[in-house]
Amino acid sequence: MSSSFLTLVSPIKGIVVPLAEVPDPVFAEGALGQGIALDPLGDCLHAPLAGEVIQCARTHHAFTLRSDAGVEVLIHLGLDTVTLEGRGIEPCVSVGQRVEVGDLLCHFDVDKLACEATSLITPLIVIDAPGWRWAETGLKSGDVVQRGDSLVVLEAIASAEHQAVSAQGPKGERSVVLALETGLHARPAARLRAIAREHDVSLNLTHAEHSANVDSISGLMNLGLVCGAIAILVAEGARAEEALDAAERLLTNPEGAQPPNPVQVVIPDALGEGLIAGLTASPGLASGPLARLEVGLPSVPEEGVGRDLEAPRLEAALRVVGSRLEKARHQAECAGQAAEAEVFEAHQAWLEDPGLLQAAVARLEQGYGPGKAWREALDDEAERLGASGNPILVGRIDDLRDLQRQVMAEFSDAPGDAMASLPSGAIVVATELTPSEFVELCAYEPAGLALAVGGTTSHVAILARARGIPCLVAMGEGLHDLSDATVVLDADRGRLEITPDQVRLDEVRACLEQRRAQAQRERCEAHLEAATRDGRMIEIAANIGSSNEARLANDSGADGVGLMRSEFLFLGRDSAPSEDEQRREYQATVDAMQGKPVIIRTLDIGADKQLPYLTLPKAPNPALGVRGVRLWQSEPSLLDTQLRALLGVKPLRHLRIMVPMISDGSELEWVRERLEAMAAEMCLTELPLLGAMVEVPSAALCAGAMAHVADFLSIGTNDLTQYGLAMDREDPLLTGQADVLHPGVLRLIQASVLGAAGRCPVGVCGAAAGDPLVAPLLIAMGVNELSVEPSRIAAIKALVRRLDMAIIAREIDSLLTLPDAQAVRRYLVPLVESALVPELTRERSVS
Repeated sequence: MSSSFLTLVSPIKGIVVPLAEVPDPVFAEGALGQGIALDPLGDCLHAPLAGEVIQCARTHHAFTLRSDAGVEVLIHLGLDTVTLEGRGIEPCVSVGQRVEVGDLLCHFDVDKLACEATSLITPLIVIDAPGWRWAETGLKSGDVVQRGDSLVVLEAIASAEHQAVSAQGPKGERSVVLALETGLHARPAARLRAIAREHDVSLNLTHAEHSANVDSISGLMNLGLVCGAIAILVAEGARAEEALDAAERLLTNPEGAQPPNPVQVVIPDALGEGLIAGLTASPGLASGPLARLEVGLPSVPEEGVGRDLEAPRLEAALRVVGSRLEKARHQAECAGQAAEAEVFEAHQAWLEDPGLLQAAVARLEQGYGPGKAWREALDDEAERLGASGNPILVGRIDDLRDLQRQVMAEFSDAPGDAMASLPSGAIVVATELTPSEFVELCAYEPAGLALAVGGTTSHVAILARARGIPCLVAMGEGLHDLSDATVVLDADRGRLEITPDQVRLDEVRACLEQRRAQAQRERCEAHLEAATRDGRMIEIAANIGSSNEARLANDSGADGVGLMRSEFLFLGRDSAPSEDEQRREYQATVDAMQGKPVIIRTLDIGADKQLPYLTLPKAPNPALGVRGVRLWQSEPSLLDTQLRALLGVKPLRHLRIMVPMISDGSELEWVRERLEAMAAEMCLTELPLLGAMVEVPSAALCAGAMAHVADFLSIGTNDLTQYGLAMDREDPLLTGQADVLHPGVLRLIQASVLGAAGRCPVGVCGAAAGDPLVAPLLIAMGVNELSVEPSRIAAIKALVRRLDMAIIAREIDSLLTLPDAQAVRRYLVPLVESALVPELTRERSVS
């Protein structure tokens, strides 16, 4: 005779959190079922009851057990842990396995989950218990329970109160492609069940010949649906079509986001005869002989001689590759190639990921050789990234392939050199390129790149833009069928012309020659002042990240440094830089600019930039959390050390200090007081100018008051656009809409300029300053300084000299009344063209 009570014990030592207090509405509102949660005080989850494991999440963060009495219980480790893709969690059970009370379910890395997940709070939910009801346990919020303590008690009832929906009526069916970025896990499964109950229908989901009713959360999750999977929805009931509409909206929408603008990847020849379409990763125009590049993985021995001998060999190879990456990073930084340096730094972090090494060592235990073990470990990781459906994560597969090839080459006796036969000035065609392959390829001076796969957010795309090499991606496998010929790569228009006639080749050659001549003229005049046609002087400064880049900026004709990002001194290390170390770098930057003004931004850490030696509070939206000036309230020693280092620079009259993420004048006043007190301690009689970045809408709207405190203002258009439009600038689904030319953002810029007028100068150091369409508008609105990448200085100065500012200034009020950014762009293009006077022969000589 079965017992009338079923006790679920605590799976871990922890602090009791009532389900209603869990910071996730799906759990808190009971969408999955009744339950309780724990804030863990350990690193292992154990079985709360005896039974069968009927579901293990693909990402290892959730387990569902079914007791012999049919009660199904979900243990969900942390909140939003599905996005970790299994990192930091080691499962110890599998589907179909029998477990007893207290058996180990998984180990987890507490520190990793605490840093990367929304919360460690772990709900235990009774998701299906026919014939049982919840009984009070007496536990309250804040109680500490030990592993194995009684946590939940269920009581048998005479007849099951829960009845599955057995709807009668019309039947409908839909085929959907899953767009949920992290697949069908507990949260969307609960929403599907709620949809069925709200519409009083029976709803089933079928995938790959397996089907589940949405009343079974574990059944749904066991379907293994990932982003991109095709599933069939079947609803039966009077409101079947309404339920299907709601379910389709849920499954075909990336979680938490609006439907993305459809991106059409044009198949080969879709543009017409002789043309192949692609996505523009780096704009530009090029022509040259077509050259194929096939870089395969190095051949390595399949079998090894055991873990004890092979693991040290693998670790030694990782150290060799890591040392090579560090050397490449340093060389890129010294050459002013900041984008390349960041890529190599990211690769170093991947290489040091203990999870990848553990996965490879596990294969050594199976008898594989180290090269083969590393290849398979990274193949699995690449597959997981690809299954995520997240464009950013998919773009990182190239980086994994890069590390895969480099480490395998250490175990190959015939690495080869596929690039040795490439002619200079070729249009290189390849399936894909890794970042290190791209850098190697640049030594052969390619005219352009055409890649069969890849995306516009990949590191190769970033590097191609930094080097100014035209590049198209996602062009399809038809590239490999092309015959050797001279082709035209028109990345400005997103196409490869495979059969250009001589007239077209001559036209491209003339266009390129005209562009080269114009660039040469601009470089010759880069060191001259920039004044508009109506006599207004505009300072064109440089955005830099190090003293090496300062030297490049000075050589490029910069009128000063408009933004030096000091973060590079704090990143990629185990402890904060000392005062002396910072002072030497700041002094080298001021020296490199030879008396021109240098604006150094104080530490801007938070959001997308984190420090391993600084524990920042976990925030659901880091971009709105503790970053910039807000960090200094809790970490004043960081600011004090940096301010002392800055005050040690000589002469101080060339230095400007800029504070990020200022919301109002009182925050800047607080910094000024600390600066003045520190200067008094150091017996200084001279102070550098102090300014604020305008990135937060409140700063723009309060610019008048800010200008009474600040010596200058600098608008960070990237963040001002992000915060003004409430669109994450890192979200690939929103990049097309997060436009600085949105009338709302332009009004914030106008408020900044008008508010500061007559009190302090206003510059722009965001990406918009170097945009040839936006820069003329900023100048017409009253901006005094544009700070751009060093490579853009000559071109922007030339643009300023051709600008009749008054033509645009007359139309600003009309621009601000337009409905959206697209309308502004349509209006602005011909307006800027009319305001740029054709170049005239200059009487003054170039000094």
